[in-house]
Amino acid sequence: MTEAILLVGGKGTRLRPLTVHTPKPMVRAAGVPFLTHQLARAKAAGVDHIVLATSYLAEVFEPYFGDGSALGLHLEYVTEEEPLGTGGAIRNVASRLRSGPDEPVLIFNGDILTGLDIAALVRTHETTGADVSLHLTKVTDPRAYGLVPTDGTGRVLAFLEKPQTPEEIVTDQINAGAYVFRRSVIDTIPAGRPVSVERETFPDLLANGAHLQGMVDSTYWLDLGTPAAFVRGSADLVLGRAPSPAVPGRCGDRLVLPTAQVAPDAKLAGGTVVGEGAFVAEGARVFGSTILPGAVIEPGAVITDSLIGTRARVGTRSVLSDAVIGDGAVIGADNELRSGARIWCDAHIPPAALRFSSDT
Repeated sequence: MTEAILLVGGKGTRLRPLTVHTPKPMVRAAGVPFLTHQLARAKAAGVDHIVLATSYLAEVFEPYFGDGSALGLHLEYVTEEEPLGTGGAIRNVASRLRSGPDEPVLIFNGDILTGLDIAALVRTHETTGADVSLHLTKVTDPRAYGLVPTDGTGRVLAFLEKPQTPEEIVTDQINAGAYVFRRSVIDTIPAGRPVSVERETFPDLLANGAHLQGMVDSTYWLDLGTPAAFVRGSADLVLGRAPSPAVPGRCGDRLVLPTAQVAPDAKLAGGTVVGEGAFVAEGARVFGSTILPGAVIEPGAVITDSLIGTRARVGTRSVLSDAVIGDGAVIGADNELRSGARIWCDAHIPPAALRFSSDT
């Protein structure tokens, strides 16, 4: 395994306002753009050439990562003019691949945090002679996912859409968003139009007798598609629950980046990250949250399981729980935001303007 395709073109609409100015893979998790963790894990597994399939805010990626040499990688960038879906994006970058027809190409989604043993997935692909191998994971409630039943040898039997009734839940195995393709299979994907691997490519391959192999890997796995999941994923990286060689510091209860300032009596815990140039004032308490660069947390604020955007400000004594504050937004003193509240970029909430509980 020497090369991979990384799908980073999505708009990340479920993560807004985090993704208004920043593509989802570039939102910081554990102090660095999430994409950094994926690139570092691919490098650790022996990958040295990665093609990034970009679309939304495509101009952001290359200025940050360049040619990849700082990570020991060779990176290339291909931008879709129109969204092409997962399969279309894979096909769109095929000309940049160097592999021979029977060689493996790793493909993974840009919004999955996982402890997948990448080398084991490649070995499974090679030893079974599969055309495509898929990372599968088991979930307690599979109703929100497409199901992938397999036989006793791990060979994929079908791809089932999100089940609507208990009778339709025939397995707890789901597509976990990482694949190994035989290089020649990529060339069979139609070019120049949107294609979904889940709804078109994989079912068509099965119907034509191709060998699709599933490998169940039940290590850490999290879809970072929602703000709550993204915040949890960042905290898990800091706490060491999710593996990554790219965390910029020792794993522990908190991660304070260089140039950040934290008052001596402020309390940080639960995998909290304080980004570069951010400031956490005296008496503030921050648990399991991400404070992005340049943000200010004023005295006595209490923040739990939330994400505070770049250059945002949370006022004195304000209480936030499961909230997302967009870049540049200002939350005045004595506000209370809970239960998934999202404040848009550059919005201003006056002091004592919002509460989710009584004032007694």
